[in-house]
Amino acid sequence: MGVLDSISGPADLRRMSDEELTQLAAEIRELLICSVAANGGHLGPNLGVVELGIAIHRIFDSPRDRIVWDTGHQAYVHKMLTGRANDFGSLRKEGGLSGYPSRAESEHDWVENSHASTSLSYADGMAKANQILGRDDHVVAVIGDGALTGGMAWEALNNIAMGGDRRLVVIVNDNGRSYTPTVGGLANRLTEIRTNPKYEPALNAIKERLQRGRFAGPAAYDALHAIKKGVKDALAPQGMFEDLGLKYIGPVDGHDRQAMEHALTQAKRFGGPVLVHALTTKGQGYDIAVANENDQMHQANPFDRETGEATSVAPAGWTSVFRDEIVRIADERPDVVGITAAMLYPVGLDAFADKFPDRVFDVGIAEQHAVTSAAGMALAGLHPVVAVYATFLNRAFDQVLLDVALHRCGVTFVLDRAGVTGDDGPSHNGMWDMSMLQLVPGLRLAAPRDGAQLRELLREAVAVDDAPTVVRFAKGAVPDDVPALERLGVADVLSRDDDSDVFVLAAGSLVRVALEAADIARQSGARVTVVDPRWVKPFDPAVVELAARHQLVVTVEDNGRQGGVGAAFTQALRDAGSDVLVSVHGVEQEFLDHAKRDVILDRLGLTPQAIADDIVARSARNKPGTARR
Repeated sequence: MGVLDSISGPADLRRMSDEELTQLAAEIRELLICSVAANGGHLGPNLGVVELGIAIHRIFDSPRDRIVWDTGHQAYVHKMLTGRANDFGSLRKEGGLSGYPSRAESEHDWVENSHASTSLSYADGMAKANQILGRDDHVVAVIGDGALTGGMAWEALNNIAMGGDRRLVVIVNDNGRSYTPTVGGLANRLTEIRTNPKYEPALNAIKERLQRGRFAGPAAYDALHAIKKGVKDALAPQGMFEDLGLKYIGPVDGHDRQAMEHALTQAKRFGGPVLVHALTTKGQGYDIAVANENDQMHQANPFDRETGEATSVAPAGWTSVFRDEIVRIADERPDVVGITAAMLYPVGLDAFADKFPDRVFDVGIAEQHAVTSAAGMALAGLHPVVAVYATFLNRAFDQVLLDVALHRCGVTFVLDRAGVTGDDGPSHNGMWDMSMLQLVPGLRLAAPRDGAQLRELLREAVAVDDAPTVVRFAKGAVPDDVPALERLGVADVLSRDDDSDVFVLAAGSLVRVALEAADIARQSGARVTVVDPRWVKPFDPAVVELAARHQLVVTVEDNGRQGGVGAAFTQALRDAGSDVLVSVHGVEQEFLDHAKRDVILDRLGLTPQAIADDIVARSARNKPGTARR
């Protein structure tokens, strides 16, 4: 039986010897590597916080002391130390452990935050509540993995600094990276602190000289304090935090558990807001991860632990199609530039950056800034392509609406991982974009059904210079190309029966599902036309006119049902004076638990058989002479 097996909660850590704690760290790393090798997940970030996590749970009393993890993908160690180590075989599987903090799993998980730069705001609110309610427990916010590049974190720091005697400890897990090395002026200043060897020796020399001199008592203390701050600002600019009014402790070696415990004990005793700066290495303890230049195995598919190589080769994905096509477009259009929010490789802008390094901008985890900066570029004569995960565009809706669309800026948004993504849980499903963007005046939104259409629609989008355009696509493999029978306006007719009475409007990655549903429904006598609108905002009037000539309209989309493609198409039909019956198939407006994408789609009824059954049943009820329900 190992040391990790004996842990039922954080209190067990406080009874362990140094030798046992060292063994515990080794066992945690072994379990991390084995679990992620089997199931996939975030390996590098968690290997980097093993000693830090142990130190936090030895010094603070969770759940009485609230511990909030920013970018919750670095909370695997926290889960192990709070009694869930034996469940790691089910990591990211349906019904198993979430890859992020989960309030349903444990009382130790306070916030289910898997979007970055939020922990400090949560913590500020919790500390204020503690003060008002007269509680004396602490709030601990662990922020890192590039999350300090997000503006929301600095808004929170500005408020935390005014905290007086609020017991709030901010731990900066400084590993110098998000997916890739952290960028920007802040990152450069933190790097100076990480790498400057002069601060401690210089301070010790000054301290010894003062102690040998004629001054003593308060005068010597004041002199030392002034000199200390000056040395900090000159050699290692910790002053940027102290100037905000935050007590600063560090930098501390985040892999030296005893040093971390000492620093956290000091922070706990201070009685007000404190920032502890911990230096860590992403992937620590697994050389293959540390040596991975792209992302230090930030998020890994199942792999061979001996080599680090993926155990299966994934088929070419949607992102790879975008990666290739945007380079071709950039070759032809010198005004096209790329913008990413700390996700150069995941969103497929890396090849563009390799060929045209001066035309791709990584702004850090700062989606709001990315969008408004793109507006500025467009106003000055460029055509920016902003590539983000669909779920992350939620964070910049105001900027899309009022900074881009209001000014009719030619900005193209490329939304990766749109629709149901699966394993990463509710916060990563990109199921709100087509509903959210329907609200934006003048915006044009495309949902390609296959690789050929992604290339074609991306080019059409970038050709628009007087309005925002969006191209969204799913996670995973690209389906085989689906040829069109004919072009109807900007839409494609994909299949059609003579005298069809059922019209199916299918968007994006679910086009194949709709085509299969139509084939199944035909076996029961239904006559069906299937159309891919290609552009789902605005709809081509010819498509609306054709749909209105049918007895039943069925819409299929990988997006929330409320306000999405189906809802918008229904409104377009009503505006055209049609009262044709419409059945909308999409994602229910709920937070979906993590599971494989196919499992979730099956549960939601987004399968060929379920849609075909609906077509047949509604067609039967909607025959002439049959009352509609």
